[in-house]
Amino acid sequence: MTRAARAVASPRVINIEDLRRIARRRVPRVVFDYIDGGADGEVTLRENCRAFDRVTFRPRHAVALPTCDLRTKVLGAELSLPAMLAPVGYSRLMHPTGEPAAARAAGAAGTGYILSTLSGHKLEDVGAASSGPVWYQLYLVGGREVAEASIARARAAGFSALVVTIDTAVSGLRERDLRNGMIELMSGSIFAKIPFLPQLLSHPGWLVSFLADGGVPRLPNVVFPGSGPLPMTDVGAALASSTVTWEDLRWLRESWPGSIVVKGVLTGEDAKRAVDEGAAAVVVSNHGGRQLDGVPATLEALPEVVAAVNSQVEVLMDGGIRRGSDIIKAVCLGARAVLMGRAYAYGLAAAGEAGVTRALQILRSDMERTLKLLGCTSVAKLDRSYVTAPVDHCLPQKSY
Repeated sequence: MTRAARAVASPRVINIEDLRRIARRRVPRVVFDYIDGGADGEVTLRENCRAFDRVTFRPRHAVALPTCDLRTKVLGAELSLPAMLAPVGYSRLMHPTGEPAAARAAGAAGTGYILSTLSGHKLEDVGAASSGPVWYQLYLVGGREVAEASIARARAAGFSALVVTIDTAVSGLRERDLRNGMIELMSGSIFAKIPFLPQLLSHPGWLVSFLADGGVPRLPNVVFPGSGPLPMTDVGAALASSTVTWEDLRWLRESWPGSIVVKGVLTGEDAKRAVDEGAAAVVVSNHGGRQLDGVPATLEALPEVVAAVNSQVEVLMDGGIRRGSDIIKAVCLGARAVLMGRAYAYGLAAAGEAGVTRALQILRSDMERTLKLLGCTSVAKLDRSYVTAPVDHCLPQKSY
């Protein structure tokens, strides 16, 4: 066992919150709060987790289950568990190994990895690192010409699906980032940085590895003709001018021969529109509470979307996943699988690839135990009869 693996082994780490605590100690506040924080008052961020507490189980007892089957299929790919690693931008700031390490851990666990456009590592390196399915999450940063080049690279590198995020007309107001000096530390003058330097200096281990890795990286998958990769410091302005529209979905359908997944769906109306525009799957997502604060928790929005698509496409969900039992509840309410972001990002920040591996181990063990206690033999047999949920979790807002 490596030193990093020992640092996150049981009994020191037995749940995702333990990884969160280690990550908080290891990385500067500006990096931790980037992972941990949300938009505005962080109401939606909190509700994403609390919504799971309002859903309770209805177990079938006196059932002997020596084994249970967590396998599922998503877009034709068999996964060993109903959870994939969600796209998390700036992962290289959390740990130098960043996205390739997370992709490698996902592949080793028998599941998929989704690479963010805002990656600090080349998509070719990330694709090569994983033995499982890899998808590419697309922002239209730099416009269609820049996007077409990255799409072509993703296709050549073996990425099997394109994830289009539709909820970033502008970046949400992430108050923790502003208070911590994210902008100043990334792009400001030395004088602008001075008030925020103590938080970096108080984490010498992280700082040494960050500087040895070259400091603030560029974004090698957002390459502008004539000027090269986009500096990470320019992302906010670039996102403000790169809103995805339904018309862009039609263009992408022509540019990308594989499956298209629409991420950021919270209503039946948008879900139906995504189906009409040729999506193979939708992701019920509020961007982890990092965009518009005050929208519903994704678990609460899930049944409306499931009803709207009416089994025409697969439905995935992200937001608030901290335990394997959360994943089981989402599947019971209609999700084919979940995407988890913070749960593995805490692990990455805590111990690199070993931390991501540990997060996946924890969630797998949780799911196996939950299925056995429910008296259910496999994920494929889960349905709403295994949970009790508030009425608004179960009924769509309108007929579709």
